[in-house]
Amino acid sequence: MLKQKKVLLGVTASIAAYKATYIVRLLKKLGASVRVIQTEASLDFVTPLVLSTLSENSVIIDVIDKDTKEWNSHVELGLWADYIIFAPLTAKSMSKMVEGNCDNQLIASYLSAKCPVYFVPAMDLDMYQHPSTQNNIKKLQEYGNVLIPAQYGELASGLVGEGRMAEPEDIINFILNDINKNKELFEKSCLVTAGPTHENIDPVRYIGNRSSGKMGNAIAEELAEKGANVTLVMGPSSIKSNHMNIKQINVTTADEMYEVVSQHFSESDISVFSAAVSDYKPKVVHNEKVKKLDDNWTVELEKNKDILMEMSFAKRENQFVVGFALETENEQENAINKLKKKKLDLIILNSTKDSRSTFGFDTNKITIIEKDLKIREYDLKNKSEVAKDIVSAIIKNINK
Repeated sequence: MLKQKKVLLGVTASIAAYKATYIVRLLKKLGASVRVIQTEASLDFVTPLVLSTLSENSVIIDVIDKDTKEWNSHVELGLWADYIIFAPLTAKSMSKMVEGNCDNQLIASYLSAKCPVYFVPAMDLDMYQHPSTQNNIKKLQEYGNVLIPAQYGELASGLVGEGRMAEPEDIINFILNDINKNKELFEKSCLVTAGPTHENIDPVRYIGNRSSGKMGNAIAEELAEKGANVTLVMGPSSIKSNHMNIKQINVTTADEMYEVVSQHFSESDISVFSAAVSDYKPKVVHNEKVKKLDDNWTVELEKNKDILMEMSFAKRENQFVVGFALETENEQENAINKLKKKKLDLIILNSTKDSRSTFGFDTNKITIIEKDLKIREYDLKNKSEVAKDIVSAIIKNINK
């Protein structure tokens, strides 16, 4: 949601200004590009050196940079930002925003902005409760700015009450939820399985497949970008999602995946089973490495649980279940049979006819088959784009 987004952070003269350092770190962790504007008075509370180091951009203070003597264009900064956050915002700076009192770089940039603006008040409780402050808060909201309310707690004066600046994590979560609320899958709970499973033969050998987990991870990322809260159950893979809306649980075997999926499936609105789960596992798992034999070695296999079928058969009326099929012959016919047999709402047929699709590659070529047997074939695409096609098909079907 904030990946590759441009965020302008305005810091004013409050004792809570030190929290701006944590806000910058959280924004950077989410992949945002961050620039900071400080008021002159805020320099007594947090240094530009710290904020510039964390943001990886020089901090802007004056209209004219004291070192380079170059003009900092407030218009350019205001138009650059995708989001502006005032944290902390003092009563004085709030009053300037309301009145349009453009006497510093921060207010000038604010007045030039065309993007969403979030403001986070920080002041003593009497100041916060004063009618003039409350009137200014209402005015800023009327202008279209979004309030992140002050919290109840200990204040710099030694008093306890409302006026404490919201904690950095709460600020970021508030903004993410606000961004999400108009997205198609806001507040939807999604479950995604991804990657292979490894079925142990002994401590060093296993049965597995070439799945990388890239496709499932891309689907989880796209669902999260649409506002969903995603549980990603990942088989053995080096992939680690850092998306704030994704909770990743790593497993190794089909039995482990089954246990985790069973715990989360009933809570999910949408479940996408993209993992390449091993159909079979060794009947006997040796505790020690089996030594090389003089003749052949036979490993007896037994069936793993069919995770997809068991979950789909147990789904509630309002749950939506998506399966995957990888076929080498009679592709569509076999995929349709799987769709019907396992009572799926949608099935994704992976092509094996293109050398750059499916396991291990960054590209994939799919066919989407809906429950009513509508079929749509897609060209070879990057898996992130394939994920968008899949999630679009899911949204279309759940909104029918």
